[in-house]
Amino acid sequence: MSSEIQQKTELEEREDERLRKAAVEEDEVEVEDVSDHGMLGKRRRSVFKLLAWDIGFESSTHRGFNREKDGIPQGFYIHPRDRWYRAWEKFILLWAVYSSFFTPMEFGFFRGLPNHLYFLDIFGQVAFFIDVFFQFFVAFRDSQTYKMVSNRDLIAIRYLKSHFIFDLLACMPWDNIYRASGEKEEVRCLILIRLVRARKVLEFFSKLEKDIRVNYLFSRILKLIVVELYCTHTAACILYYLATTLPAAEEGYTWIGSLTLGDYSYTNFREIDLWKRYITSLYFSIVTMATVGYGDIHPVNLREMIFVMFYVSFDMVLGAYLIGNITALIVKGSKTERYRDRMKDLLKYIDRNGLGRNISNEIKNHLRLQYDSNYEDSSIIQNLPSSIRAKISETLYKSYIEKVSLFRGCSLEFINHIVTRVQEEFFLPGEVIMEHGIVADQLYFVCHGNLEEVVICEDGSEEIVSVLKPHDSFGDVSILCNVSQSYTVRVRDLSRLLRIDKQSFSNILDIYFHDAQKILNNLREGKESDAQMKHLVKDITSHIRMQEAELALKVNNSAYNGDLSQLKSLIRAGADPNKKDYDGRSPLHLAASKGHENITNFLIQQEVEVNISDNYGNTPLLEAIKRGHDKIASLLINHGASLKIDDAGSFLCLSVARGDIDLIRRMLSNGIDPNSKDYDFRTPLHVATSQGSYIIAKLLVEAGANVLSKDRWGNTPLDEARLTGNKVLMKLLKEAKSFRLSEFPSSSQETTVIDKTTQKKCTVYPFQPWEPRDQNKHGVVLWVPDTIDELMKTATDHLKSDLPPTSCIVTEDAGKILDVNMITDGQKLYLVTIEA
Repeated sequence: MSSEIQQKTELEEREDERLRKAAVEEDEVEVEDVSDHGMLGKRRRSVFKLLAWDIGFESSTHRGFNREKDGIPQGFYIHPRDRWYRAWEKFILLWAVYSSFFTPMEFGFFRGLPNHLYFLDIFGQVAFFIDVFFQFFVAFRDSQTYKMVSNRDLIAIRYLKSHFIFDLLACMPWDNIYRASGEKEEVRCLILIRLVRARKVLEFFSKLEKDIRVNYLFSRILKLIVVELYCTHTAACILYYLATTLPAAEEGYTWIGSLTLGDYSYTNFREIDLWKRYITSLYFSIVTMATVGYGDIHPVNLREMIFVMFYVSFDMVLGAYLIGNITALIVKGSKTERYRDRMKDLLKYIDRNGLGRNISNEIKNHLRLQYDSNYEDSSIIQNLPSSIRAKISETLYKSYIEKVSLFRGCSLEFINHIVTRVQEEFFLPGEVIMEHGIVADQLYFVCHGNLEEVVICEDGSEEIVSVLKPHDSFGDVSILCNVSQSYTVRVRDLSRLLRIDKQSFSNILDIYFHDAQKILNNLREGKESDAQMKHLVKDITSHIRMQEAELALKVNNSAYNGDLSQLKSLIRAGADPNKKDYDGRSPLHLAASKGHENITNFLIQQEVEVNISDNYGNTPLLEAIKRGHDKIASLLINHGASLKIDDAGSFLCLSVARGDIDLIRRMLSNGIDPNSKDYDFRTPLHVATSQGSYIIAKLLVEAGANVLSKDRWGNTPLDEARLTGNKVLMKLLKEAKSFRLSEFPSSSQETTVIDKTTQKKCTVYPFQPWEPRDQNKHGVVLWVPDTIDELMKTATDHLKSDLPPTSCIVTEDAGKILDVNMITDGQKLYLVTIEA
């Protein structure tokens, strides 16, 4: 039990530590939603706590920063969100306000400070000198990488190159130096260097404008009033100083010495009360700036004239600035105000849904990045024509997309299409862009910065799988293979990324099929070289095969439907016209089967394989013959197609059994062997005679079917005809038998039947091949016997000519045939006499 209590206590402590680390990092707080009365008191307390933390009186357990999260090593430095430093900033801000307004007054109205003001001034200078010392140790966020920089050397270099010289000079005791120099006016003017401290006041107002706790209209009006009063206050002090540079005897030649208001004269103005002199100077300064035409300054000497000319010119610019800002406040729509409105809406949403501090901080940081970097430029060009936007995108992003390894070898058209669809985004260090296990809907390309792919081990520790650098991509495997994301992608440095959504990317890939194959191959090659990612190769390979099958289906579908335009576009995009589908059917198979002559002709022009077979042994020519498309069959034959049928005997026997006379006639006319046998050694003539089909039997006999061929049981087609009792059929077969026996006398016994499955035919002519053909002389078609002598004797008998001893058989090229094995099926031969 005690161990359980201890474990529970440890878990609670870790949870408290996690909550402390997730403390508020920025100045923004939850916006009060008056519609939620139950949460109103809580939000007010939150505002009070944050205000207390903001000025440095919050408990140290609620610091607004995390060293490990910001990537800051331990060491002696000051974090800008440290509660004590924030309190010091507020303290030094008060002295900056005092110094900014008192310095012009000291310059114009005092020649040496009174004791009570002198010690106060010394105290202020010491405070500013301490602040100069602190600036060498205050970490800063780099504007390029957006990382917190804590290296003291870098901090010092940055400060030395910016405000150090002026801050140091402003801390000098110029009042003492003025006295030590013999009260030289040139030295006294150097006190105005302290006006640089107004920079801290401007920084305060800049933060105040973005602070959603403060009404934006109030903060802007307050800033404009302070700017106006500060300018007129400084001008008033300078005006009075110009009057004091003349001796007392010549004070009538100054604007204030010559001033008369009613019965009151400002003669001997140095003896008048200090505040009356100041109010008088301030009054004329404000009236002159307002240029109302009454009571403005009347300079009476050259120096005053020069100053008033510059002052009035400056007043015109200042007046335009004030009027422009007031107009902007009325019209609304400034960048800062849009930022504040968006921040308010998001914080209301976060507070209403209880999303927690971590998500709130990420959202606020991202919005602040948008505001500071001003990278949301897409809205600026949104109203431009699409053609101009495409040219802008090509100019900005094409150089990055071309170098992405995923798109290596892709076409220029594809790259241009991708470029017009990408959008630019920036991400802060530490942001998680993609979580492990999700199905990505965005594809990202790295332009600048570094990211890391992280996997969570079983023990909860993190392991960095790879580092993503410029021209890398992520989310590609998840989108292309439709699988979950394997790793968490997290930002290391401030990164500039280009992204394209999944739907747009898929639509582009549907057009550029050839590029899609290259992308998948590039993706597979990139993962094969990485041992950590080899398990993805199988998924990618499987997806490549699936994509190839889908592409083959699209091409076959176009060929099947006769859509020549779509087929051309697919092939132009890189589709393979020889690619088979799951049945092994090519586009030529389907075009020949459906009778699309234009598709068939186009595919032949693409030099596809005309004798390609599907998984069932069918060729495009066979498909055309089956469907009765004679023109397509002729077209295929003219381009080298030949009729090849696996198990032609069974195919013919089945056609005969069905009684498909047209198909049988087309098959025989295209060269199929009528003596092909099935598994029982039965020829088509066996089947025809057994069914009593006289027409088919006659067709087969005329095509050269052997009536003496025996099946497995020793039956010939003539035997089948006797069993059916069909006398007409028997007569046909007997005549064919007589012709067969007369042609081959040596085969008079039926037991010595020649197997015509291997027999060849030839045509023998009774004249010489090099002589003009005599129309009265005809050749004879003979079966090729076993010897050349038998062929010559049979040819002589049928041609009814004498056989001189010097006769021989020659080819068309006048080559003498010495062996019957040299004769090809259907060859033309000539019986000639050789002269001695």
